[in-house]
Formats: sequence, C-alpha cells, structure tokens
Amino acid sequence: MSKKSQSKKQERLDRLNYFGKTLVRRCSSQCELCEASSVSLHIFEVEPVPNEPELSHCLMICQQCEQNLKYPKKMQVDHWRCLSKTMWSEVIAAKVVALVVLQFLAADHAWAQEALEIAYIEETEQEWIAQWSLS
Repeated sequence: MSKKSQSKKQERLDRLNYFGKTLVRRCSSQCELCEASSVSLHIFEVEPVPNEPELSHCLMICQQCEQNLKYPKKMQVDHWRCLSKTMWSEVIAAKVVALVVLQFLAADHAWAQEALEIAYIEETEQEWIAQWSLS
C-alpha cells in the first residue's frame, strides 16, 4: 500500500473515530445489530459507503456481527435470529443491515422469510437496500 493510500485510509479512520462518542451514546454500549453487551464494539460503515464518512451510515457492532457481514458464506445463521427485532430499529442503518441480511438468509431459512413478510420498509430504505447485497 502506498503512503498516499495509507494516509487516505488513516484520514478516513480519523473521521470515523470522530463519530465514536455519539455512536457509543446512541447504542448504550451494545451492538446495534444483536444487542450484545460487555463486548468490544467497532464502527461499521453500511454500504454503499459514501465518499465522506456520514454518521447516518455508521453503526457500532460487535466482532461476531462484523465477521458475519464480512464473510457471509461462513455466516453463523443462528446469530442473526435477533434481526427480527433489529428490523424495527429507529436507527435506519441498523434496519437496512437487518433487512439485507434477512434477504440473504430467506432463501434457505423460513424464519428469515417470515420476518421479511411482516417488515415495514420506507421507500428511502428500499432504495438503500437495493444498493447493497451480501455475496
């Protein structure tokens, strides 16, 4: 990695870390997807990642959620049963992630399909969901 790209990456991380206190207050030190507490939380940017970091695209999530999102083919499916609650979150980014993961799981898991059938999705949320998929 060149010095210029390292510098840009560090600059982005610094901007994301600026959101840290606001995110920790919002999440009450719990993962915003699975509500795990007493675990290390990390800032996660929800796809599509904007050119400049935006608070509305950021979540505080645990390592298990992060690994499941990074490597969906190795996903621990039962971990995501919590999404039937997360899909009603007032944090739009959390709701979007929940719905994207449920869509990914719905083909093979009836509980995920059933959750999607009762989901209420705003038009702006649907547009966001359409821009991102797990693969």
